[in-house]
Amino acid sequence: MSEHAEVSTQDKGSFGLYSLGFFLSVVLTLAAYFLVQGYLRSGGTAFTRDFLIGAIVGLAVLQFFVQIFFFLHLGRETKPRWKLLVLFFMILVILILVLGSLWIMSNLNYRMTPQQINQYMQNQDGGI
Repeated sequence: MSEHAEVSTQDKGSFGLYSLGFFLSVVLTLAAYFLVQGYLRSGGTAFTRDFLIGAIVGLAVLQFFVQIFFFLHLGRETKPRWKLLVLFFMILVILILVLGSLWIMSNLNYRMTPQQINQYMQNQDGGI
């Protein structure tokens, strides 16, 4: 029982690691913000929309790994199997929710008849 009650200091992060993780998170967030602002201020002429989407997705993936390493301490413990299993299950649940929602919305949009679309548009313009 004493094995489970003890918390090793190796699993805890130091103030310096938390500060570095916070700094990197802020920098990555501001980089995405300034990319979008630059794109909007230039009227879409600074770079292509596809580049903007790719850059934001790339920054999001970097942000994900910063969060995993600096704040969740994944990969710095002796047996990270359980945390990895929980992480993969969380990613699976998020993918099911997001992709399922997109599938349902696409299917509903596909199955709407022109009369239903016109009725919906009239209800939106006509008031509450």
